[in-house]
Amino acid sequence: MLFKNNDRIVFAGDSVTDMNSSQPVGEGLFDNLGRGYVRVIENMLVSWYPELNIRVTNSGVSGNTSRDLLERYDRDVVSLNPDWVSICIGINDVWRQFDSPAMPDVAVMPDEYKENVEKMILAVKDKVKGIFILSPYYMESNREDVMRKRMDEYVEICRLLAEKHGCIFVDFQNLYERFLKIRHSSCIAWDRVHPNQMGATLMAREFLSKCDFDYSHFSF
Repeated sequence: MLFKNNDRIVFAGDSVTDMNSSQPVGEGLFDNLGRGYVRVIENMLVSWYPELNIRVTNSGVSGNTSRDLLERYDRDVVSLNPDWVSICIGINDVWRQFDSPAMPDVAVMPDEYKENVEKMILAVKDKVKGIFILSPYYMESNREDVMRKRMDEYVEICRLLAEKHGCIFVDFQNLYERFLKIRHSSCIAWDRVHPNQMGATLMAREFLSKCDFDYSHFSF
């Protein structure tokens, strides 16, 4: 398995990462980690690898764009001295272009998005064991839908940045593309963005598929 004893993983992102976690940084007991994919990832790590002490930290903040995350990145990610960093940002960068079209200043266009994410990568690249780039997504199977088409541009930016900097790319858009061939998005997210526990479990499974997670591993 990719993670080792006493590793710390910091998950940075927006509401999809946050999911009612403690602010500005959530970890430890109760619901401090929130109720999304970060919580499920820790559940699975502890359940399958109880012999490993892996510190999971949620640095997601609801409503954040990449611009917002970059502004607090030193405080909520770099200063925590993580061994691994996961970046999942971009949904609001795109969403604001469609739900707030009269406020273009709150949206983050592709060029700025690329610059912001790359700055986040470079800020920790030489200090951590590895970086995960988790793609933004929109649970819409019609690729010609205007918001889905726009989101695909941001997904491609993530893929290219991960390739350029040797990061681990987790394609959540592709995950939901596959899932929507079987089930409708309404069973996991009414707004096609914020997943329920089923969606969170899908995302956790996709993340751990990139970590050499062994479902046959039990130490007890």
